[in-house]
Amino acid sequence: MRTFILISAILICSFASRPCTAQATAQTTKNMDTIYANDTKNVALFFPEPIRQGITGSDNFVFTYNREKEQYFGLLQAKPGKESNLLVVNRNGSIFSYIVRYKKQLSKLNYFIPTSSSIGNEKPKVKDSIQTETPEKSVDYGEYYYEKFCTYLLDRKQHVGRIKKQKENIILSVENVVFDKSALYFVIQIENNSTLDYDLNFLKLSVETRQKGKRKSLQRLNQEPLFKYNLPNKIVENEMVRFVYVMPKFSLSNDRRAILELNEKDGERNIELKISHRYINNPN
Repeated sequence: MRTFILISAILICSFASRPCTAQATAQTTKNMDTIYANDTKNVALFFPEPIRQGITGSDNFVFTYNREKEQYFGLLQAKPGKESNLLVVNRNGSIFSYIVRYKKQLSKLNYFIPTSSSIGNEKPKVKDSIQTETPEKSVDYGEYYYEKFCTYLLDRKQHVGRIKKQKENIILSVENVVFDKSALYFVIQIENNSTLDYDLNFLKLSVETRQKGKRKSLQRLNQEPLFKYNLPNKIVENEMVRFVYVMPKFSLSNDRRAILELNEKDGERNIELKISHRYINNPN
């Protein structure tokens, strides 16, 4: 199952600089090592512990690893462009940071990373609780992470297929469905081709079950989003908006489908968009 780059380089700085997040070691005073890659070969990085996260700071570098089953190695590829950085977090919290550069001809394709190369650990080690005067408030990176990944998806402009419905020149469509870290990201677009502004009352996602038997009926169960990014209150005439709903991961059997329901405030231009179980069970 495909997935994408996790977060922006801003979070990398947060991991490296905040004492409450990463315990710095003596290596932070050294210059970061440089790893070279190109777009024709895979450069393999082998770590002392399985990889939990891998982050690049630029789109022209891609670091892939097994997100379903943690493994000890990842693969780096690069396209021509400016240098960037790579941050890798192992299962035990060890952090590794490198400069990454594009190079047409590579002299090294395999890197075996020793434990001593770690720049720190994401979990702080408290030597003596008596010395701790006022503990810092813990930082929740959940919404911050969702926001950065949603921004990435909107910039990517990838399409999963033709999922759209139109009513009175209001077009509701789902551009993409992406799975990442136990969440489904729905990239949604609303286009107002009418001469009247569209005031949004609500937009909700539910799962519809078709009951079998002589008396067939439909039952809907509302799905609460984990996060909403860039959701508008109004779509003015001749305007198009794109936003993201982050939902807890779920899958659907053949007798179920997802329903995206768009409701207009003080109006009747309401749309129900049916999303097949195929798109839910096979996201990008």
